[in-house]
Amino acid sequence: SNVGLNASFAPVTPKNGHLGLLSQSGALATAVLDWATQAGIGFNKFFTFGNQADVNSIDLLRAWKDDPDIRAIVAYLEAISDGQTFMRVAEEVARVKPVIIVKSGTTAAGAKAAASHTGSLAGSDRAYDAAFQQCGVLRARTVQELFDYAIAFANQPLPRGKRVVVVTNAGGPGILCTDAIEKMGLELAPISAGLVEKLKTRMSPSSNFHNPVDVLGDAKANLYEFALSALLEDPQIDGIFNIVTPQTSTEIPETAMVVAQLEEGTEKPILGVFMGGTLMQAGVDILMAHDVPNYPFPERAVAAFKAMADYAAWRALPTEAPTVFAVDKAAVAAAFAKSRAEGRTALNEVECAAILAAYGFALPKSQLCATADDAVAFAARIGFPVVMKIASPDILHKSDVGGVKVGLASPEAVRDAYDAMLCNITGKMPAATIWGVNIQQMVTTGKQTILGMSRDPQFGPMLMFGLGGIYVEVLKDVTFRIAPLTARDARQMISEIRSAKLLTGVRGEQAVDLDAIVESILRLSQLVTDFPEIAEMDINPLIALPGTAGAIAIDSRIALTP
Repeated sequence: SNVGLNASFAPVTPKNGHLGLLSQSGALATAVLDWATQAGIGFNKFFTFGNQADVNSIDLLRAWKDDPDIRAIVAYLEAISDGQTFMRVAEEVARVKPVIIVKSGTTAAGAKAAASHTGSLAGSDRAYDAAFQQCGVLRARTVQELFDYAIAFANQPLPRGKRVVVVTNAGGPGILCTDAIEKMGLELAPISAGLVEKLKTRMSPSSNFHNPVDVLGDAKANLYEFALSALLEDPQIDGIFNIVTPQTSTEIPETAMVVAQLEEGTEKPILGVFMGGTLMQAGVDILMAHDVPNYPFPERAVAAFKAMADYAAWRALPTEAPTVFAVDKAAVAAAFAKSRAEGRTALNEVECAAILAAYGFALPKSQLCATADDAVAFAARIGFPVVMKIASPDILHKSDVGGVKVGLASPEAVRDAYDAMLCNITGKMPAATIWGVNIQQMVTTGKQTILGMSRDPQFGPMLMFGLGGIYVEVLKDVTFRIAPLTARDARQMISEIRSAKLLTGVRGEQAVDLDAIVESILRLSQLVTDFPEIAEMDINPLIALPGTAGAIAIDSRIALTP
């Protein structure tokens, strides 16, 4: 409960409200406090904790999880010291109430400043994005957006869906709002024929009775009340944006009071968009006094509603545990121990393939061949065409040095490629250790994808998925998550890349085996979780075959921590 204690160096005490704020910057918090007081935003708890020498964000999240006086938690963070614990606690809290965070240090210069300020590493911004998404935290990009979201969550019920209606007395703002709704992924609710007929009984024939509902510029408070009341009764509508602009006939305070009274009697969110300055202030003051969020522009209101709808959808999802496969951990541990004993942190291709096999990945037929005769004999055994790859601990990107040949369709082609490859590479890299070549079964169907992992200093193993092969560094069409992953996380990774339609089937092409990609992502998640000594690795390409034919890990690399 609010006891009125102000133990900070802030000169003002905010009005009582439903927000809990935690900030890693005390000075920023005092500025926010002054602004929030002017804007009429109320707080229940307001903590700053600096460099986290004792109390940190995790402690405060735990303490506020079951605090009945706090409906939403907002935070300004520069760094998180224990990412895995933060994710676990944040998800527990987000299952109960929204957690909205603005994270600074998103650029290289900002990260350096954050590190010098707090004495902790800033971590990868992509890792923060992935971590927040996985644990249900809403990430605000600016302090303004933080409080745009906060006032909606603290004072409005969560929407049951994303079907919204715009009510406006001005065409232009209504169109802007409609554009924002479509761009941000909400849905314009259809206005039923029966509801249109009801609206026509009181509204001018010149009005627009479909979404956006235009009550026209001369609409008085009672017409807003009629239209809003009728729309709130429709079960197909999940929320309303109420736009008011100051025109000659507009009853600004009276309309604000109508909105405030209707908001008290409904379980659907109503967001005010009273647009203007001095003329609108009386109406805005009434909305603030009744805890109705108001936004000066439609786009900010739509962004806040989208955050509420996304959070409500996430919270409605059932909790899911990571999938655990039966694997051969001992074989992987032995391979890593051998590499360490030999003073190597980079594993060779044969070792990488064995590790993937131990964790259940499907692999092409492959063999390390030390001579041209060995290469020809193995190629003939598995069938042509084949792929030849240089085998060297000193060459990570084989294509860059001519270390990959594909489509070798005869014994002569294999022998010629072997001689040319070794001659070319030893000329370019005379100091490189060459073990020979790997001859590999050539997979000629399917789509190339990439799976990768790098170890983030805050959150640990960060997995990557995207379109693979030689194009990944050009297109950069990839997405990220923090291991361990659930099957839902893996499916979301696939759907998030821009080229997802290439995998699900486009222009008559057959879809690839998406379930096999999901399983591959989950197996990689388990591998890098089981072995924290893996600093980074990738499987490129992972070829997803058509239909239900599976996915084959064609090439991989693994690097251990020093």
